[in-house]
Amino acid sequence: MRRRRMEGVTAPNDTPVETLSFEAARDELVRVVAELEQGAPTLEHSLALWERGEALAARCEEWLLGAKRRLEATRATASDEEES
Repeated sequence: MRRRRMEGVTAPNDTPVETLSFEAARDELVRVVAELEQGAPTLEHSLALWERGEALAARCEEWLLGAKRRLEATRATASDEEES
């Protein structure tokens, strides 16, 4: 089956999600959500966008959890140093 590129419709980005920074993943997720809200031209395209969006959301969550752990570790270290 041959795919046509439709005006104003973007293909999901092929960049591996695990290589994206938090900001890049967040920005792409915003674009994916906006396109889904506008309505993709085909069910296949909608599903591809949805899957990419889920992966991007998971990547953002990984970054946020990692940042939270770093902050908690820094706080614990600072607290230990104050007690010494």
